[in-house]
Amino acid sequence: MSYPGYPPTGYPPFPEYPPAGQESSFPPPGQYPYPSGFPPMGGGAYPPAPSGSYPGAGGYPTPGGYPAPGGYPVTPHPGGAPAYPGGQGFGAPPSGAGFSGYPQPPAQSYGGGPAQVPVPGGFSAGQMPSQYSGGQAPYPSQINTESFSSYPAFSPVSLDYSSDPAAMTQGTQGTIRPASNFDAMRDAEILRKAMKGFGTDEQAIVDVVSSRSNDQRQQIKAAFKTMYGKDLIKDLKSELSGNMEELILALFMPPTYYDAWSLRKAIQGAGTQERVLIEILCTRTNQEIRDIVRCYQSEFGRDLEKDIKSDTSGHFERLLVSMCQGNRDENQSVNHQMAQDDAQRLYQAGEGKLGTDESCFNMILATRSFPQLKATMEAYSRMANRDLLSSVSREFSGYIESGLKTILQCALNRPAFFAERLYYSMKGAGTDDSTLVRIVVTRSEIDLVQIKQMFTQMYQKTLSTVIAGDTSGDYRKLLLAIVGQ
Repeated sequence: MSYPGYPPTGYPPFPEYPPAGQESSFPPPGQYPYPSGFPPMGGGAYPPAPSGSYPGAGGYPTPGGYPAPGGYPVTPHPGGAPAYPGGQGFGAPPSGAGFSGYPQPPAQSYGGGPAQVPVPGGFSAGQMPSQYSGGQAPYPSQINTESFSSYPAFSPVSLDYSSDPAAMTQGTQGTIRPASNFDAMRDAEILRKAMKGFGTDEQAIVDVVSSRSNDQRQQIKAAFKTMYGKDLIKDLKSELSGNMEELILALFMPPTYYDAWSLRKAIQGAGTQERVLIEILCTRTNQEIRDIVRCYQSEFGRDLEKDIKSDTSGHFERLLVSMCQGNRDENQSVNHQMAQDDAQRLYQAGEGKLGTDESCFNMILATRSFPQLKATMEAYSRMANRDLLSSVSREFSGYIESGLKTILQCALNRPAFFAERLYYSMKGAGTDDSTLVRIVVTRSEIDLVQIKQMFTQMYQKTLSTVIAGDTSGDYRKLLLAIVGQ
């Protein structure tokens, strides 16, 4: 799986990487599968998304969009890591007993019919951005999520649930759509002028970057190098700094590479950023996980499962290894008898006995489809007179609790899950900018419209208002341009 021409040579390495005197050996020639030009050369795209699944099972982004050493992290040898930190919605409401705190998006559900309530500002129900196979959007990396050590798994709201889960469909919208009359060379010229001479025209950069899809940004990057013989990301890095720089790099990072890099960054070095592992591995589709595993191997020369085993332990390790397989059932139909049986098994493995049978929770939550898990949660609530999330809180603690809850929350309402993460990234003193950047960028072409709706519903203030109050300067302008009002 080797393409010629990647990575291009000639750009200076990041500070402290690669090791002095070894620059010529990074990366090993022929190891990495990303060509440097647009349009795609010779072959087709990476594996397509499985049809009929929940959002975003697209393969790798269009060949050619992967970062050059001058802009994105240079590929390390085994054991190394990139040097620069960069950083899908379910559920119609159940008809059974309500859940104590997670709201349901009105326009989102499983199955095959149209969405019940149209939501302005994006694609029509069930339609994903055409530039990604399967509608995948980028997943930027997370630098520091440890500020989420007390991240609450449930929001203090109680909303009405009234719909048939068997008739669920999916209809989500991003705030960014592919620009019409797109001209990569014209955009490259605008960016070049914005960075030429004294000072930088940040507003011109904001205007272009915030109104182009990720695929179009990859084409701009390729056009810039063709026209000027320079690396766009390297030039942007020289003109920008801090959070604005991180946000720009996140917007230009191809999706699957970003996920793989995030996992490597979370694992390498002293300590492990478990929240990053949970967020990526417990929320992605089968195809996305398989693509991430392959990209992780090709980019970093390492086996993701082995790295997880070496950095985690116990029941949390087993859950992440299960997630790494990318073998979750993705049949969107619901077997209600199985849901009833699974609910009974979960009760007997937890609340109904002294101690906890962790393997039973792992087996069911790692293998059942998200629609099936939602039906299981409803059956559990009716049977135990307590919602399953509360039982998980009572039976587990630490990162295994967080991982199991993430799976259940995404089965219930993925946009609400991300809305909550955004809220706590800005709550209290300071801002967890890496989480803010990652979620805004990664959801911008998938379901950011629904996330904004859930945010307002859950916290009685708009996402843009909170962002405006917690950020400043061009960083704030660009975030607000992506989020919209």
